[in-house]
Amino acid sequence: MLAVAIVGGVVVIALVAIPLTTVLAQRAAVASAADAAALAAADTVVGVHPGFPCEVASTVASANGATVTSCEVDGLVVTVGVERSILGLVLSARATAGPPPGESD
Repeated sequence: MLAVAIVGGVVVIALVAIPLTTVLAQRAAVASAADAAALAAADTVVGVHPGFPCEVASTVASANGATVTSCEVDGLVVTVGVERSILGLVLSARATAGPPPGESD
């Protein structure tokens, strides 16, 4: 009887731990998608790549499995918000890219 209880406990822990680690890993992936989208959009603003910053951000976010929810261009600084749904949860992240403060002139 004790062995059955131990096995049951291990199964319950595994059933909780596996989805939790999946969500934590996807949270990092969403943050990376936001970073990449913001960097690509900032590159577009300064002329490194052709196109419109928010369209480029959307393309990059989509390639990383996320959807752009917001895109703000303020001079050479771009802030992008993205989200992705996983296991019924919506994970979101925001990232800002551009020159360091004081160098955006």
